[in-house]
Amino acid sequence: MNPLTRETGPSAHKSGAFTLSGSQPIALAAAALLLLILGVVAVALTRAYTGTSPEADRASALHQLQARTTRASEQLVERTKGLEATQQESIDQLQMVQDQLQTVRRLLAAQQADTRHLSDQVAALKESVDGLRQSFASAQTSEPSSPAPTRNRSLRARAHAGESAHRRRRSRS
Repeated sequence: MNPLTRETGPSAHKSGAFTLSGSQPIALAAAALLLLILGVVAVALTRAYTGTSPEADRASALHQLQARTTRASEQLVERTKGLEATQQESIDQLQMVQDQLQTVRRLLAAQQADTRHLSDQVAALKESVDGLRQSFASAQTSEPSSPAPTRNRSLRARAHAGESAHRRRRSRS
């Protein structure tokens, strides 16, 4: 029995094709089944010979991936803790610098106030000295030649000049 026969008829002459006879679909299914079985057996023999299976490989790869993920997570947590510590140190240092800056500002303000106060005192002393000079000069020009009254007048003039300078200082404050 020949599975391939040549068609005879008007269409056979045009295409020259061979067709399967009526029993051939069973043979075709049997051949496909046989090829399928041979493929499964080949895969099974390959796995048995090499000793590996895709399921074991997948499980191993999954475990490795989980281990890497765990390590990466732990490293990320450690780095985050390190960054938090560094950030806290930076905040503490910044707070110290701000405190020092505020202390320096307070000291500078106190020093400026002292400087103003001393400047006012120097100005008052200068005015007193100028007043004394003027009173001394006026006392020398208006004095007679007697030495005793001159001394009394100059003492009075000094006292008067000191009192006027003292009054001027009070009026400024």
